[in-house]
Amino acid sequence: MSKSNFHDWPQMAKDLNPAIGELKRSTPGPMQAFSEMGKAALAPGALDTKTKELIALGIGVAVRCGPCITYHASGAQRAGATREEIAEAMGLAVYMGAGPSAMYAAQALEAFDQWQEKASG
Repeated sequence: MSKSNFHDWPQMAKDLNPAIGELKRSTPGPMQAFSEMGKAALAPGALDTKTKELIALGIGVAVRCGPCITYHASGAQRAGATREEIAEAMGLAVYMGAGPSAMYAAQALEAFDQWQEKASG
């Protein structure tokens, strides 16, 4: 499904995990609190986890955070988001972030496609 290869998004996550692990070892208190906050923020409530992952992905695009894109594209894929839902959410991210967000929205769609392909085997 992925039509481009600007980044290898699953590889980006794999490559970042050791650095994130080192940060967790170096600052266990804040990183544990951050992890717990993430779990609480993504837990189903008035919004389901899929919707929350779509919001997080859109924010990742708007703030131009590549690692945020790969982790939340993966989270959205695992939560059952469709490519159409990702694309629509990216339309909102572009609207909110203008031209620079369009470049990151293209990357977010590519990231989702790669995670979807990986999940499909």
